[in-house]
Order: sequence, then structure tokens, then C-alpha cells
Amino acid sequence: MATELRQLYLSEMQEQRSAEEQLVQALPKMSEMARETGLAEAFQEHLRETRGHLDRLDGLLSAHGVEPRAHSDGSMTALITESEKWAKAIDDHEARDAGLISSAQRIEHYEIAVYGTLATWAKQLGLNDDMEVLLGILDEEKTANDKLSHIAKADANPRAAH
Repeated sequence: MATELRQLYLSEMQEQRSAEEQLVQALPKMSEMARETGLAEAFQEHLRETRGHLDRLDGLLSAHGVEPRAHSDGSMTALITESEKWAKAIDDHEARDAGLISSAQRIEHYEIAVYGTLATWAKQLGLNDDMEVLLGILDEEKTANDKLSHIAKADANPRAAH
């Protein structure tokens, strides 16, 4: 039983690594599309964090002797595709920023769910070092989501409504 959970854990981590790799490609585009400077900067800051997430996931996967690129995350592909489609369909810059935040928060919520699951599985498997790394990433994802919420409430949504 634990062997199957361990395999599921490693496969899910490979998929999340794929998700982070896709975000490294998507975040610069989202930053370019953002009109509000704070939003563009938040995307750039999260890009730096995402590169760090990739490095940490690579380290965990390597420690388990697992190939980092064995899986591709289709859910993240869909979330990014929808984000790009939405952003291109909206001409009003203020509304586009609000839409970008909405899309980015969908992505963050997905990542929060995955990292929470991975940390829980690591704990169940007795992989406490893995769990600590994953909880650190989870905290960064939650902080990124909180920043997006603040930008939405304080700036983007009020401007889009006028």
C-alpha cells in the first residue's frame, strides 16, 4: 500500500514540476499584458519564486532517483490556455488586469491544492524533509495568492468597475 502511495506521490510531484515549468513560460506573458505596475511586478516576483520551486522540486525528485520530466500536467496547460484566451479577448486594460488576476488566482488555488496534498502524502510516507520543502513552497503560493487578492481589491477591481 505505501509503495503505491509513494509512486503516486512521486508522479504527482513530477506533474507539479511540469506545472511550474509551464508557469515559467506563462508568467512573463502575463506580466507584459498587465497594465497596472503592481500587478506586473507581482507576476515578475512570482516568476522568480517559481524558478526556485522548480529547483526545489528537481532536488526532491533527484533525491528519490526519479526523472523530473516524466509527466506533463494537463490541468496547468488548460488553466494557462484559458488565461491567455481571456486576456486577449478583453480590450479594456483595467478589465484585463482584473481578468488576469482571476486567472492567476485559479492557478494559485490549483497549486495550493497540489502542494497541500504533496506535503500531506510526504508526512504519511515519513518523508519529513520533503514535507518541509513542500510546506515552504505552499506558503509562498499562499502569499502570492494573498498579494493578488490585495491588488484586486485595492486597485484592479475598483478601476475595472468604473
